[in-house]
Amino acid sequence: MNRPEIDPDLIDEAVLALLYLTLHRENGPAPVWRAWKSFDWDALSRLHDKELILDPVGKAKSVMMTEEGQRRSEEAFHRLFARRAPQAKTASESGQKKAP
Repeated sequence: MNRPEIDPDLIDEAVLALLYLTLHRENGPAPVWRAWKSFDWDALSRLHDKELILDPVGKAKSVMMTEEGQRRSEEAFHRLFARRAPQAKTASESGQKKAP
């Protein structure tokens, strides 16, 4: 079986969505959004390069997200993981004939 080509942008989107699971607002002089950074280091570096998170290197166990990163992480989370309502079957899928 051939291995499919992996799209790092899709991995980045999934990591960004998963960061949303641990997202919390840290209050201070300037409130910031933080998320735990126990994810693939290459993916975190790419998210940093895309300016969605601040530099993930350091001793902190969480990473600060940019406003754009926070917004996109929520969007990705809902797009990738939210249950969708079942779609109604078309007449041909349900075995019914179409009306003339």
